[in-house]
Amino acid sequence: PGWLLSPAGRPYLDSIFHKNQRRAFGLLERPVLPPNLAVPTVTYKLFVCGKSGVGKTALVAWLAGSPAAPGHHETLGVEVTTVYWPAKIGATGRPLIFQLQFWD
Repeated sequence: PGWLLSPAGRPYLDSIFHKNQRRAFGLLERPVLPPNLAVPTVTYKLFVCGKSGVGKTALVAWLAGSPAAPGHHETLGVEVTTVYWPAKIGATGRPLIFQLQFWD
């Protein structure tokens, strides 16, 4: 559970943070790791749907580490937010990076 804060996991965590805040990655960007630490990226597209005004956009903003809008406004169309998160698979012991695309 504490792998990300261990010396072995710290470079992976540092690749997604900048000055103790989660980096915002664009559509074509991804975390940069040294060649000796390169790991596979597993991509998931997560569709967030529900009634209007229940907090879908605020949830996605919270998961992405960005501040949510202070007031309520409807999302026009579809907003895609990409979040990267490193993990170490218990069965194999190999690290990988999850790319989560939240479609709101």
